[in-house]
Amino acid sequence: MKKLIIHGNPGIRRGARIEYDGREYEVFGINVQGEWHGPDRPQLWCTIGSEDERETYERRNYIAQHLDTEDVDAEDVAVLRAKSDA
Repeated sequence: MKKLIIHGNPGIRRGARIEYDGREYEVFGINVQGEWHGPDRPQLWCTIGSEDERETYERRNYIAQHLDTEDVDAEDVAVLRAKSDA
């Protein structure tokens, strides 16, 4: 599990499946930054991980400040599923 800061909005919501850096990830949660004041385009601060890490995320069995953080442009993220099916 890690934090991914996406510069721009590739059109995803919580529950999306994305491909980044050659791997597929589930998007567990998203916080949108910069819509009112801030950069010229929004930033999506996403918590992503593999499907087997979902229970760890839902039970909050991790320390958010200790997750690895990476940032990427929206163009570098392939959207496989834009949002949760449920």
